[in-house]
Amino acid sequence: MSAERVSRPVSNTNLATSSLSSDASSLPLWERLSTWASENKAVVYTIAGVAVVVTGAGVAYYISDSRKGSNAAAEEKKRLSKKERRKAKQEKEKEKTQPEVREAPQQPKEQTQAEAPRVESDPLEGVPQIDESTVETLSDQERKEYATKLKIAGNKAYGDKSYNDAIELYGKAILCKPDPIFYSNRAACYNALGSWEKVVEDTTAAINLDNEYVKALNRRANAYEHLEKYSEALLDYTASCIIDQFKNDQSAQSVERLLKKVAEAKGKAILEGKEKKLPSPTFVTNYLQSFRPRPPPEGLEETAELDDESGKSRLRAGLQAMDKKTAEGYEAASEAFDKALELGDLGEHEAFAYNMRGTFRYLRGENTDALEDLTRSVELKPTFTQSYIKRASMHLELGNRDAAANDFEQAMEQQSEDPDIYYHRAQLHFILSEFADAAKDYQKSIDLDRDFIFSHIQLGVTQYKMGSIASSMATFRRCIKNFDKVPDVYNYYGELLLDQQKYQEAVEKFDTAVDMEKQTKPLGMNVLPLINKALALFQWKQDFQEAEKLCQKALIIDPECDIAVATMAQLLLQQGKVPEALKYFERAAELSRTEGEIVNALSYAEATRTQLEVQEKYPQLANRLQGMGGNIGGPMR
Repeated sequence: MSAERVSRPVSNTNLATSSLSSDASSLPLWERLSTWASENKAVVYTIAGVAVVVTGAGVAYYISDSRKGSNAAAEEKKRLSKKERRKAKQEKEKEKTQPEVREAPQQPKEQTQAEAPRVESDPLEGVPQIDESTVETLSDQERKEYATKLKIAGNKAYGDKSYNDAIELYGKAILCKPDPIFYSNRAACYNALGSWEKVVEDTTAAINLDNEYVKALNRRANAYEHLEKYSEALLDYTASCIIDQFKNDQSAQSVERLLKKVAEAKGKAILEGKEKKLPSPTFVTNYLQSFRPRPPPEGLEETAELDDESGKSRLRAGLQAMDKKTAEGYEAASEAFDKALELGDLGEHEAFAYNMRGTFRYLRGENTDALEDLTRSVELKPTFTQSYIKRASMHLELGNRDAAANDFEQAMEQQSEDPDIYYHRAQLHFILSEFADAAKDYQKSIDLDRDFIFSHIQLGVTQYKMGSIASSMATFRRCIKNFDKVPDVYNYYGELLLDQQKYQEAVEKFDTAVDMEKQTKPLGMNVLPLINKALALFQWKQDFQEAEKLCQKALIIDPECDIAVATMAQLLLQQGKVPEALKYFERAAELSRTEGEIVNALSYAEATRTQLEVQEKYPQLANRLQGMGGNIGGPMR
C-alpha cells in the first residue's frame, strides 16, 4: 500500500479504469490498471495485441472474444451437480500424474487401437526381453508391437506403484520406438519418486518429439517449479494454456502463481539494492496537497529575520522549496529539513521539523525512520494532529490497520474539530471499501471546512462507488461552480464522464484541466489530465498515436510518473509492441516505492517477457492466437 492510496485523493488515477471493480481506484497502480480488460477472472492469454490484466490471483492476459469460451465453460459447470463437479476435479487431479493408457491425439497415426496386441489378464506376462543389442534384430513391425506391449506393462506397473519396474519397462519401449508418450509416462514415474531432474529430462525428450504435447509441458513445468526454476516453469505453463485454448483452469492458476513467485524473487533483489529517493513530483504533490494548506508557522514567515545558517532558516528554506512543486524543489526541501534538525536550536518548531523530515523520509520509502520522526513529533507536541494522521498512513501501508485506527483516535482526542482527521480517516474507509463510513467522514470534513476541494471531490467519488450516480454528478457540478479555477475538479469530473463513456465531454474536461495546470503551475503541472485524455482518446477512437503522444508529453514533464509509464506500457501492449512494452513495465518496477508495488510491476514485466519467449519458441502458437483472437485486446477498460 502506498502513500497514494492513503493520503492523496484515491480517485487520482483514472476512474474509467475502475468501473468494473468495486474498489479498483483505491488499489495500487497495477491493480487499478487491471480493470482495463475484464471483470471476468478467467485467465486468458495472447501473444500479439495483448492486454495484461491483474486478476484476484495475479497477472493474466486478455482477448475479448475468448471470453465466450470461458463463459460457456462456466455455464456448463453450473449445470453439473456438486457431486459431479467434485468427481471431475478428482479425475483431473489424478490425470496430472497418471501415465497415458489410451493412445493420445498427439501420437503418430500408426499407433492405433486396432494395432495394439491383445493382452490377457496379466499384462506383465510375456513381456518382451529387450535391450540395445536385441532391438537391432527386430523388424519395424515387431518394434511397434513390442513397444505397445511394453507400454501396457509399464502402465500396469505404474498402477501397482512399482515405479522402478515401470521406468524399466518404459525405457525398453523407448528403445523399440522413441515415442513422446513413452517419455512422458516414464517422467510420471520419476515425478512420483520426486526425481525432478529426470522428469525434466524425459519431458524435454517428449516435447522435442511433439512440441504441443500439453501433458508433457505441464509435467515439466511442475518439475521446474519443484527445482525453483520459476521462469522456465512459467514458460511451459503459458505454452500449455495456449495449446489447450485456455480451457485448463489449473494451468492458468499455475501461471498466476508462478508470475507472483518470479516477481517476488526479483522484487526482493530490487528492493535490497534500490536507492531510496523521492517519487515523481506528481506523486509528491498529490500527497502533500491531501492536507489542507496552512501558512508557515509563526516565526518562519518570509519576512522573519533569521540567521542563514540556523536550523529555523533551513526549515523555512524547505517550505519555500516545496512551493515550487518540481523534482528539484522537493529534493531541496528534503535536504533542508534534514539540515534543520542537524543544526538544531529549533525551539517551538522542533515538532514541526520532525513532521516534515518524517514526511519526506516516508515519501522516499524510509518507513522505519519516518515512523521514528513522527513519533518524536507527537511526543514534542501532542496537539500536532497532522503527525498522527501521517503516522496512520504509514501504519496502514505496512498492513497495521489497528495501529492506524489508534492514531486517528489519538488525533481526535487532541483536536476533534480538525477537518483533516475526518478527510484522512475517510480515505482509510474508502480503501477498505467501507463507502458509507467514508461518505460520512468526507461530509464531516466539509462541514468543518468547505474550502478544501478534495473533500468535495472525494465525496463525489464515494457516491459514485456507492452507485449514487446522480448524487455524484451533482456533487461535481457544485464543485465546478464553487471551485471553477481549480484544475483537479475538471480532471476528476472528466474521469466520471469517461467511466460513463461520455467521451466528448470527458475530453473537454481534461483539456480544461490541462490548460489550467499550464497557467497556474507551468513548471510543476500535474500530468494526470494528460494521461486521462490519452485513455479517453484510446477508448473513444482507438487513437493509439495521439494517446502515445500525450503519454510521452506527460513523461517529458514528469519522467518518473509511474502512472504515465504504466499507461504507455499498456498502450504499446495493446498494439502488440511487446518488446517496447516490456521496457516500460521494467521501468515501472524501478519507480515503484514498496515491495508490493514492485512485485505487481514485475508481474507485468514477467508476463510480457514470457510472451516474447513463447513467441520465439512456439511461433505457430502466436499465429494461431492471432487467428483466434478476433478483436484482440478489446477496449482498455
